[in-house]
Amino acid sequence: MAGDLTTVPTAGELVTAYAAGTLSPVEAATAALDAIRERDAGVNAFALVDPEQALESARAAEKRWRDETPLGPLDGVPMSIKDLFLTRGWPTLRGSRRIDPGQAWDVDSPVAARLREGGLVLLGKTTTPEMGWKGVCDNPLTGITRNPWDTSRTSGGSSGGSAVAVATGMGPLSVGTDGGGSIRIPAAFCGVVGFKPTHGRVPQYPLSSLAVLAHAGPIARTVDDAARLLDVLAAPDHRDPYDLGLHDGPYSRAVDGDVRGVSAAFSADLGFVRVDPEIGAAVASAARALQDAGMRVEAADPGFADPLPAFDVLWCAGAARWLDVFDARADDVDPGLRAVIERGLTYSAGDYLAAEAERLALAVRMGEFHTRHDVLITPTVPIPAFEAGHDVPPGSGLSDWAEWTPFTYPFNMTHQPAISVPIGFTAAGLPIGLQIVGPRHAEGLVLAVARAVERTRPAADRRLPVPSPRSTTAA
Repeated sequence: MAGDLTTVPTAGELVTAYAAGTLSPVEAATAALDAIRERDAGVNAFALVDPEQALESARAAEKRWRDETPLGPLDGVPMSIKDLFLTRGWPTLRGSRRIDPGQAWDVDSPVAARLREGGLVLLGKTTTPEMGWKGVCDNPLTGITRNPWDTSRTSGGSSGGSAVAVATGMGPLSVGTDGGGSIRIPAAFCGVVGFKPTHGRVPQYPLSSLAVLAHAGPIARTVDDAARLLDVLAAPDHRDPYDLGLHDGPYSRAVDGDVRGVSAAFSADLGFVRVDPEIGAAVASAARALQDAGMRVEAADPGFADPLPAFDVLWCAGAARWLDVFDARADDVDPGLRAVIERGLTYSAGDYLAAEAERLALAVRMGEFHTRHDVLITPTVPIPAFEAGHDVPPGSGLSDWAEWTPFTYPFNMTHQPAISVPIGFTAAGLPIGLQIVGPRHAEGLVLAVARAVERTRPAADRRLPVPSPRSTTAA
């Protein structure tokens, strides 16, 4: 069976149909649940599905639209939420066998609370590597999440389940987290839009142990849908001390901003990255198309060295705090996660403070860079999706996941907004993503440029080979 992405309604199309009375939220939720039943066994995107609650929420939304009293601009749209966000009534197991599912689950994270307040229909929770620790998506609890374009390949992670759910039409929207690329990596590998807004733009609670790096944001099939969802998510919440508060909006209007004359620096490799030739050529072509559309595009690197050593200290030291949550040395914990925690325990307070100083210096450098260039354009990931079930590409000689995603983690360190937009496919039929990075607080500009990319490089008109159930799903 094949899936035609052009026939799957976007969130924007759904609410237009709700307002016109030509489609109901119950019909949309039923279609999404049918898609999950039909397709998820082949890709393993969901850790939990709750049809009863979803249909109850959809019936309430249907009544509100009938009474012309919708709760918000996405009332009644079916969607999923990553299994790292506390969601009242559902366990948040974070892909781990070490978390007790029988405890009380009576608190909503800010993300879950905003979704409920906006009337969105929560279908279920999507898969993540254990505690969201790496850039692919497999864990001891639910197994491997697979790339829908080629199920022998990884979906990317850690928001892999969310990207796969959106890519396969199992709901038009999802919410993920991103501490080193975890929204943008799977978005690039799965051919969808993934947006990491400025740090603190989408409040979080409880704070991740990686709080200095951790962002939350939308995953969608279109830039417009991502902007609409960000309008819902970017509301203040007192529980997050990094919360940026009110913003200039709405983003759903900013997405259509005129980008003619916008200055874009195109960096093919940041000065230190080896990029797959197919990906490099596709991103360069997309950059030229933006110039043809009226943007001022010039080749320019930000001029920083690879900050991986400092990122590793921040990442591993943060991960070591998970020892307070569960016995991370147990046999049923991901061995890679155990190794990261053990490495984190070797770092001193001085090591951490030195890494934090490097992070701040990198942020200052990027702030200066953006006095000369409005946005930075790069590949999202320098390689196509590789074989599933591996943390690094087999035969690459790499040892850590971050080594193969050097375009993403620097901009977690700088707290900048960054989006991945699909721009085409490799000869093998695997999606390619382009990344747009903007100054802090410039979500509207980043979305507008992303929408311009989308117009010049439409990538959603290709038929997705929706997988059939396979016995290797949880291998």
